[in-house]
Amino acid sequence: MTPILEVKGVTKRFGGLTANDDISFDVAEGEILSVIGPNGAGKSTLFKLIASFLKTTSGEVRFKGRVISDLAPHKVARMGVVRTFQETTIFRSMTVRENVIVAHHLRSKASLLGFFLGTRQARADEAEFGASADDIIAFLGLQPIAEELASNLPQGHLRALSMAIGLATDPKVLLLDEPFAGMNHDETMRMVALVRRLRDERGVTVLLVEHDMPAVMKISDRIVVINFGQKIAEGTPAEIQANEKVIEAYLGSEDAAIGI
Repeated sequence: MTPILEVKGVTKRFGGLTANDDISFDVAEGEILSVIGPNGAGKSTLFKLIASFLKTTSGEVRFKGRVISDLAPHKVARMGVVRTFQETTIFRSMTVRENVIVAHHLRSKASLLGFFLGTRQARADEAEFGASADDIIAFLGLQPIAEELASNLPQGHLRALSMAIGLATDPKVLLLDEPFAGMNHDETMRMVALVRRLRDERGVTVLLVEHDMPAVMKISDRIVVINFGQKIAEGTPAEIQANEKVIEAYLGSEDAAIGI
């Protein structure tokens, strides 16, 4: 089966620093794949390269067989490869519902002038976006806080809102940047369940970078491990937990950080 996303020999250098060094892996359609590694391993740089926020020094990223690493980020997002950010895409002075509606405008058929003038297409877009926002909010169980200002939300709800904003763009591959950061155990487990539902019920392929190793081991179909900018392992959670290179990178065979 042809992968939906292919990372082929990707290297990124910043002057004399090599942040990513010849990294390759594939992501199958409908898969949940996690990228892990110690702090400073190059995970965030790799994510930016996949979403085309940075340009590769060498190598390429392909989506459905097409090279996307030479495209602008908004074009990559329109194709269906969407990166969520922890909180930077959230308008805190808007309600949850307003945030999700605004996020739909990547899909708008009307022009900016059309929205200003209130053309027929702009009105049709707004009606469609409102209905879609309500559907996403219901799917993620956010109806009780739909009219709540984002500035009033606790960490778990902010992460769910960030996911709703990502869903509003109709992604085929959703790149989640530390979706469990700052959460307690119960919040993390709820978010793990939401990510699984994205894949199981909406058919979204998920690629995530995360430090919470118990959550990663629970949610992932496969895991890619990078250290000092290089891929050192790839496999199922069980294979990764038993991999000597991974154990060494995480400083000890009984290190709770990798779930052993």
